[in-house]
Amino acid sequence: MKAVRTAIELADGRELFYFDDEPGADRSGADTRDLPQTVGTSQIRWEPLYAEWAVIAGHRQGRTYKPPKHDCPLCPTRPGHASEIPAADYDVAVFENRFPSLSEDTRDNVPTVTDGDFVSRAGAGRCEVVCFTSDHNTSFGHLQPRRVRTVLDAWVDRTCALSAIPEAEYVYCFENRGEEIGVTLSHPHGQIYAYPFVPPRTATAVHIAEEFYAEHGESLQSRLLKQELSDGRRVVTETEHFVAHVPFAARWPYEVNIVPRRHVPDLPTLTEAELDDLAVIYLDVLGRFDRLFTTPAPYIAGWQQAPVRQGRDAWHMSASIFTTRRSNNKLKYLAGSESGAGVWINDIPPEAAAERLRSGRRAHDR
Repeated sequence: MKAVRTAIELADGRELFYFDDEPGADRSGADTRDLPQTVGTSQIRWEPLYAEWAVIAGHRQGRTYKPPKHDCPLCPTRPGHASEIPAADYDVAVFENRFPSLSEDTRDNVPTVTDGDFVSRAGAGRCEVVCFTSDHNTSFGHLQPRRVRTVLDAWVDRTCALSAIPEAEYVYCFENRGEEIGVTLSHPHGQIYAYPFVPPRTATAVHIAEEFYAEHGESLQSRLLKQELSDGRRVVTETEHFVAHVPFAARWPYEVNIVPRRHVPDLPTLTEAELDDLAVIYLDVLGRFDRLFTTPAPYIAGWQQAPVRQGRDAWHMSASIFTTRRSNNKLKYLAGSESGAGVWINDIPPEAAAERLRSGRRAHDR
């Protein structure tokens, strides 16, 4: 059964969407806060040396930062605490970020400026927050498959909606978990960005994928998946429709790609059976990450979907999950080689990482 979607408007005019596991939930609560209407001021600036865009969003300096649990803005509204979620309870809630890096109203507020080689324009796009559950004390990996299926329905719905924004070139659904990653709100949640450009690494991958597809008539990701299955050493787990494996040239200590067996460009093109299957394998992989260490693994999980307007025939969707932790008490820092030169150095061979993820064996402390 698909999730039930209900739309409301927050006090400052932002949209909020409830996605419920089952019909019949009461989501009629109104936002009673006195909020000023937000005005987008972000811009994107072109870096000629590297031919890529950067987002400048100075207004985000004042965003909510590590509030105590009783002031969490992502918990349901209760007497004495009006939050971003007006309802007294919810399954999944998606709303426009109050402190967005990108927003549609910048197209009217921020001019395009060209000064020689320096070019800037409006950071027109959209940033949404996805709350996976009303339970502040749990995590995505502890959700039931039915709830994960509802989250997937929300991602599908919002990917379609955000792709329709005139400036949108790439829609990215992702979750950051853990203070080590930089999370400033501990409630289980993720985000969705509609970028007005294709992110640099993805843009390079799209170009490579298109060239390969034109020459070989199949996607590069499909070819690599066949080779991973044939080799087997880096395969972590598999289901009828998906395979989870550590990349051959993994950059992070523990990194897994979840790849559909069928050639599809994005989440909205998955069938109902594939979405059901994805909920199962996604939970499986997150559980394997948490069993690596004595405390929950910090991680970033993101969905590598096809760009909105280019490379869709050649692109093969995947999910990428990785942790910055390389042992119980050590993090993988992006230092000189990674941050300065862009060359990753991985201390853990991908085959060893895959074996630990398969077996549930703890990561080494040394």
